Amino acid sequence: MSLLMRGLIAVAIVYLCSTPALGDDAPSTIDLTIATTHTANVPWVHVIKHHFVPEFRRRVHARTGTDRYRWIEVYGGALSKWRDSLETVAIGLADVGWVGTLWEPAKMPLQNITYHLPFITNDLGVLVRTFNQIHADLPAARDAWTAQNQMFLGASGVDSYHLLTNFRVRVLDDLKGRKILAPGTSAVWLAGTGAVPVNGALTSYYTQLKTGVADGVVSILTGAHPYRIHEVAPYITLVGIGAQIAGALSVNLDTWNRLSPPVQKILRELGAEYSTLAVAETERRYDAALTAMVADGAIVTTLPPSEKQKWIDGLPQYGRDWVERNERKGLPAKKMLLMLMDGIRAAGLQPQRAWDDYL
Repeated sequence: MSLLMRGLIAVAIVYLCSTPALGDDAPSTIDLTIATTHTANVPWVHVIKHHFVPEFRRRVHARTGTDRYRWIEVYGGALSKWRDSLETVAIGLADVGWVGTLWEPAKMPLQNITYHLPFITNDLGVLVRTFNQIHADLPAARDAWTAQNQMFLGASGVDSYHLLTNFRVRVLDDLKGRKILAPGTSAVWLAGTGAVPVNGALTSYYTQLKTGVADGVVSILTGAHPYRIHEVAPYITLVGIGAQIAGALSVNLDTWNRLSPPVQKILRELGAEYSTLAVAETERRYDAALTAMVADGAIVTTLPPSEKQKWIDGLPQYGRDWVERNERKGLPAKKMLLMLMDGIRAAGLQPQRAWDDYL
């Protein structure tokens, strides 16, 4: 069944089951569908459900005096699976949605830049603020969304990646020959480790690990905990591969153009707030997730600094390769990389690997 047909069926079911019948004022009522690939258990969806949607209602009513906008909320992949998040908003199955750009390296290469620059920073707040500023200052970053029939509202990211495995990791060589789940572009992080990357997503990791498709995963703790990944991969090795920009909240461009300027302004405000609050929610949950997994029996160790440095030193020149590849496509990749690295340093941080030194 096509994505379009699956989506139409899902929207119809959700609409009929969760919304009241329209009365005589139906023509004045505007339904907006918001969809995510993950449940509200993860920070970047939690903020959508508990801040973005209710605050939109409140502000629209306060500023326009109307309650004509009604949300159809579809969380947890009920409308589209993880590979379909970009298309779901692009074709209008969802008016607003969380798009996982980490799964779209071909269609949205600029938005995948951080996944090509491991070990730059574990500070998610700095990374997200820098990325949003790049979207404000670099037209090509915004144009990437327009090309997908969408308007960028605000970036979201994830806490630093670590290893969760069903075997102990004491030194880097322990990864040799092991099948490690690494979604999308993150597979490049395993170069030089001897591990075999396997594609997947938080929503599929548990089954893949339990059935032997993989021996471990590079994952975020705030995502691993709610999806119970530590039950099938109880050895947590803290590595600090770096926080990442995983996606963004966006609105379908046709929907955007139909909205009034006051409502568009509210969406812009909420997009910026979404980024800030998603960072805060992620940071709040990080320590809690680690504590909870230990209480469940997970065994936590830290990769020795010398082994981590060996991992960093063994990585190819990803920054340079990413720039050259995308510059050939006519994209301002070098400028974007320099803006990103400069933004991190301007915040007082020093990347563990200076990818711009190799340009």
